Amino acid sequence: MNFLDAEFVKGFIRMADDGWQQGWHERNGGNLSYRVKPEEVETVRTFLWPKEWQPIGTSVPKLAGEYFLVTGSGKYFRNVAIKPEDSMCMIEIDSTGEKYRIVWGLVNGGRPTSELPSHLMNHEVKKVLTDGRYRVIYHAHTTNIIALTFVLPLDDQVFTRELWEMATECPVVFPSGVGVVPWMVPGGRDIAVATSELMKKYDVAIWAHHGMFAAGEDFDLTFGLMHTVEKSAEILVKMLSMSPTKLQTIQPDDFRHLARDFKVTLPEQFLYDKIK
Repeated sequence: MNFLDAEFVKGFIRMADDGWQQGWHERNGGNLSYRVKPEEVETVRTFLWPKEWQPIGTSVPKLAGEYFLVTGSGKYFRNVAIKPEDSMCMIEIDSTGEKYRIVWGLVNGGRPTSELPSHLMNHEVKKVLTDGRYRVIYHAHTTNIIALTFVLPLDDQVFTRELWEMATECPVVFPSGVGVVPWMVPGGRDIAVATSELMKKYDVAIWAHHGMFAAGEDFDLTFGLMHTVEKSAEILVKMLSMSPTKLQTIQPDDFRHLARDFKVTLPEQFLYDKIK
């Protein structure tokens, strides 16, 4: 066995490649991170070679001592499956939650994704809120969601309701809704803070004119969440290209009946009556 034979590593690589196949990762766009389970760390410990500690650029004390798989800054998602040792890395967080060090990968040099602060701050929020269940943070440049940020109000209620109406499964897959971050410079602390605040309420945060952030328990659930939201956006883009108005749609009481039958809770703030 070597590092790349570990199941969690193969799952990470597969998810990155699935995103590339969807067309969400032009050039070096997007990033992915996974909080590694302690028992998974032990299966690969003999392959780890720690490098120098580096500042994270933010403080995440509740992630102290944790390990993460992360895509590399400037690396292409299309190469993760082809040259994983050059395109991704495993990092360790120090005891203060303010530094990290690469312990595997990026063999030709480089550093973790430039949006590492956003990833780690969101991981910290989700770790606390879900009692450690959530382990994946995924950022992709989803075409149709980006398109909608130019024509819909950058408002949580509007985006959630419009996406819910596009397909019956949507309120079941993301019942808490979606949050929206207005345009901000990516990669810095400000957008990391804004996104982590939204992640206290949602599993999906939309970055205006940029893409989407999604959080989940594992690779399948997180990719499935991103895929569902983006497909809903695609339906809405196609609908708007045919007509600016809907002749019929799912109504608030329909959503309430759906929530009852599928045993999910839908916030009433999204079930408002629209002005005709």
